Amino acid sequence: MKPIRLIRSIMVVGGWTLLSRGAGFARDIMMAAYLGAGPVAEAFLIAFSLPNMFRRFFAEGAFNMAFVPMFAKKLEGGENAKDFARDAFSGLAGILILFSILGTLAMPWLVWAMASGFAGDERFDLAVLYGRIGFSYILFISLVALLSGVLNAFGRFTEASFVPVLMNLMFIASMLMAAHFGWDMGLTLAWTVPATGIAQFAFTWWSAARVGFALVPSWPKLTPELKRLFVIAAPAVLAGGVIQINLLVGRQVASFTEGAVAWLSYADRLYQLPLGVVGIAIGTVLLPDLSRRLRVGDAEGGRASFNRGTEFALALTFPAAVALVVIALPLCAVLFQRGAFGAEDTANTALALAAYGLGLPAFVFQKVLQPLYYAREDTRRPFRYAVICMIVNAAIAIGMMPVIGFVAAALATTLSAWVMVWQLWRGSRAMGPEAQFDERFIDRAWRILLAALLMGGVLFGTMTALTPMLATPGLRYIGLGLLIAAGIVSYFGIGTVIGAFRLSDFKAGLRRRPKA
Repeated sequence: MKPIRLIRSIMVVGGWTLLSRGAGFARDIMMAAYLGAGPVAEAFLIAFSLPNMFRRFFAEGAFNMAFVPMFAKKLEGGENAKDFARDAFSGLAGILILFSILGTLAMPWLVWAMASGFAGDERFDLAVLYGRIGFSYILFISLVALLSGVLNAFGRFTEASFVPVLMNLMFIASMLMAAHFGWDMGLTLAWTVPATGIAQFAFTWWSAARVGFALVPSWPKLTPELKRLFVIAAPAVLAGGVIQINLLVGRQVASFTEGAVAWLSYADRLYQLPLGVVGIAIGTVLLPDLSRRLRVGDAEGGRASFNRGTEFALALTFPAAVALVVIALPLCAVLFQRGAFGAEDTANTALALAAYGLGLPAFVFQKVLQPLYYAREDTRRPFRYAVICMIVNAAIAIGMMPVIGFVAAALATTLSAWVMVWQLWRGSRAMGPEAQFDERFIDRAWRILLAALLMGGVLFGTMTALTPMLATPGLRYIGLGLLIAAGIVSYFGIGTVIGAFRLSDFKAGLRRRPKA
């Protein structure tokens, strides 16, 4: 087994995620232009969120967090990893086939649980229809998540990271075809959901077969190792359920304000860009790397991976968070305001984006800290922490809704995320040296934060100066480009001067091969 090159692997996953998010932006820009924040858009967004919510519940957020460390350790130890992966694949497939059937039949109740504010108008019926068409997506994409875990354990991050790019490209193509041929846009989007699931599964299965893991499902059997997997996964499944309750609370709050579901979804797309490029990429690479290092007792290497991953996250996350708060309005105006998406939609989306931006570092730090627990097969404490966050989220979202309206959902998400980070950090203090910050990280952390704040001042001044250009239809794209360029140049310039980071460290991280 080749050792994982941490920074290079993060860059690979982050690069593909950036491409995916770029394609996702194009998808959402087209959807905003065709549908705005109207009933069809809100109905589809709720319907599409259902299989994605349960995907995180069953696969990415729970099952895979238990599967990847066990699978990676079996690979490192030369144990029978293929049989273990096949049994997990068959067991997950069996559960999901049954769940897909039940979910399709129960769609009216699921839509009501997601957005009871839709009851009594056309959004409800449309969401039920779209949901029934697309719910089988959960089967395919959850199996894709497991196969991606296999690929990640082999250090094959490119194949797994291409999957969301494929989805967004298919959505873009389907909307272009619907506009050209005059098809119903809502139904076209709904039918594209299961089609993308099949395409993503076929590609990932083929990629896994190329590394010798052509997993063919068989009749599920509860082996001792699979039973242990389920025991480890159970708290993570419950934690995933708690996270989904948080999302449910947010959507319920939003569903009582017409257009709010769409505003929050478009804002979510923007803050998911840095979250995916940095946080998800680091979490994806760090979990198998830490698991394998723990397997061979490499505490020094584990500490280096944790610190460099955290430092990398800090260096990219804080400036992104500052930018999302400072230039939220021009971002939303230039990217979304056209066609059916008006000025009021822009203002409300920008408000939600600023609230999410305040929590971006917390969302990323969760991705850095959680592998410390999951690599040790500790899923119980993250579950307890998630329950506390659920209570905080519900109290803020419901309690603040009468005061600040739909934005209470975004603010609650942000504040509960910071509570989660504090709990994860506090709980990791009793772990070994792998979880301790080294001198280099401590020395650079405050410098990175200072550089990000100073960049925020530059962004605000530049935004003020470019206001006429940003408001001119033919020039606003150039204005936004200049604004973003000013932020990037100022951040890296200031950061270099005050010693927040050095280019030589970054280059060394790309070249260095960590000890096996």
